[in-house]
Amino acid sequence: MCGIAGFIDFNKKSTPDILTKMSDTLAHRGPDGSGTFLQEKGNFQLGLAHRRLSIIDLSNNGSQPMQHKNLHITFNGEIYNYKEIKKELQQNGNFFQSDSDTEVILQAFDAWGINCLEKFIGMFVFVIYDSAKNEIYCARDRAGVKPFFYYFANNLFLFASELKAFHQHPGFKKELNLDAVAAFAQHGNVPTPYCIFNHCYKLKAGHYLKINPEKITISEHQYWNVYNAYNKPKLNISFEDAKTQTEDILMSAFRYRMVSDVPVGVFLSGGYDSTCLTALLMAGSSKKLQTFTIGIKDSSLNEAPYAKETANYLGTDHTEIYCEEKDALDLIPYLTSIYDEPFGDQSAIPTMLVSKLSRDKVKVVLSADGGDEVFAGYNRYDFLLKQGKFLNQIPAPLRNLSAGIMSKISAEKLPVVGKRYNFANRYEKLKMLLRDPSAEKFMFSMSTQYSEKEFKNLISHPYQALNTAYHAQELKKEFYTDLSYMMAIDYQTYMLDDILQKVDRATMAFGLEGREPFLDHRIIEYAAQLPDDFKYHKGIKKYILREITHKYVPKKMLDRPKMGFAIPLENWLCKELKPLVTEYLSPEQINRSGVFHASYVSQLLKNFYDGKKELGQKIWYLLMFQMWYKKWMN
Repeated sequence: MCGIAGFIDFNKKSTPDILTKMSDTLAHRGPDGSGTFLQEKGNFQLGLAHRRLSIIDLSNNGSQPMQHKNLHITFNGEIYNYKEIKKELQQNGNFFQSDSDTEVILQAFDAWGINCLEKFIGMFVFVIYDSAKNEIYCARDRAGVKPFFYYFANNLFLFASELKAFHQHPGFKKELNLDAVAAFAQHGNVPTPYCIFNHCYKLKAGHYLKINPEKITISEHQYWNVYNAYNKPKLNISFEDAKTQTEDILMSAFRYRMVSDVPVGVFLSGGYDSTCLTALLMAGSSKKLQTFTIGIKDSSLNEAPYAKETANYLGTDHTEIYCEEKDALDLIPYLTSIYDEPFGDQSAIPTMLVSKLSRDKVKVVLSADGGDEVFAGYNRYDFLLKQGKFLNQIPAPLRNLSAGIMSKISAEKLPVVGKRYNFANRYEKLKMLLRDPSAEKFMFSMSTQYSEKEFKNLISHPYQALNTAYHAQELKKEFYTDLSYMMAIDYQTYMLDDILQKVDRATMAFGLEGREPFLDHRIIEYAAQLPDDFKYHKGIKKYILREITHKYVPKKMLDRPKMGFAIPLENWLCKELKPLVTEYLSPEQINRSGVFHASYVSQLLKNFYDGKKELGQKIWYLLMFQMWYKKWMN
């Protein structure tokens, strides 16, 4: 795990100092070493920079940028099956100078070209320059675990693991992408492939760029797509056989993530995903696994005792990290430095806390993200499969009539229920679903904060809705189910742009490598073909994963509602964070950024402080944007 940055400058105005400064902004991602490669050839300059976090082959032989023959690479991530690939190359006569996976990538590319991507099991982004063919490739792993930003304007191509590196190049023009700002206000993140700046993009998961510097052309290519797994017939298999095969794939994926020359730990929440991960790793192992849990003093929200019970049962070397409210609040001013594109998921705070404290004991940690997207764990799946079926049974004319009546009656005017927490939001979403109770409409409504009318009142500039994976139509009709559709959408949107971005920045902020075992592509490729009933069974979410876990941990230890580490956001906004809200959401500051209507924001704040606590998430998004704007645009 590392940080990478660099440029292709067709103006030939870049310098070694610029490349070093770009690299230095990523020092937190790679505190163990750094390196640069700069070359001028023909009509361009090429700069490759690397910040190293030593995980595999701790010697200087693993330093980057690395060269093999005519190939140069800067690489961030891990190729977990590198030893098998290395053995295959050695059998073909290849010799190696190191025991690093970086050299394996180079020699695999030399042997098979860009098709080497098909052999890799791992998380990665890399840039490879072939000086003989004068070609440059930029590739990202299948799930998008590792970030890759790029910028192309005025004959300058920049790339980096984080946006902050771009600010160090004088050729970078930081112009707001107003459509992306609007998307952030709705989703709490900027959806891939877009970025908060004009001319700036995120490389899509499962894609690579091919750059021809002589012709100054960039082409994008897809080498993997989650829909290829969903667009296959469901397996004709018994549940017991499916459970056995699923467990085998999980075991392989989990054990691969233990490949390391430094200590490895696991984030253990006590829920099914992290318990399954820990249990399978401990099965047949004589070595204790280090596990970490973050807890809080509020017993109604604290899962730490359950995680400890699980850890004791499995026999791990367990560490509880109890968080004071002040610890969390103290991190908030640093959020916009760590998340250098606006980011609205407040669970970044506990993720940062547990990352910071885990780093004292380990250098690599496994996180059980992805289980919900792969095995159907979200409550929204439960809601649509139950309520969506009911709504679709109502004749369309009656649904439209009901929605029309609701449009004439505001939620606030309804007696009793109108004053309930979050009722107004649910009321608006119900109106939308009455008009169109499809899975597509449901998923989009669940991912957004504002109704169409509210949004027009908020945004002060013309905007176009971005064409994102939320609108994908790649699931073929003959393989379509509502559950498959929702899971595929989440895999390409919420997981990619929220969960993975959150964990990458939170862990890397403290020089900790985060690995995602459930995102081994072999798992989703198999699970997508399992019958829906194996994943969502009679109202039980993640059914097959639960049944596998029960082989190792008694059901009674896990059969409880999942709580998670809850942030008391609304209370903070009313108390401890109110000075920040007053400062950054003042009419003066809102007008300075120029993207929201100050009058609407003021009314939003008034309604919130008058008791509409369900508006807290909207206010948090606005606060995060305004704080980001002051940090990166002023």
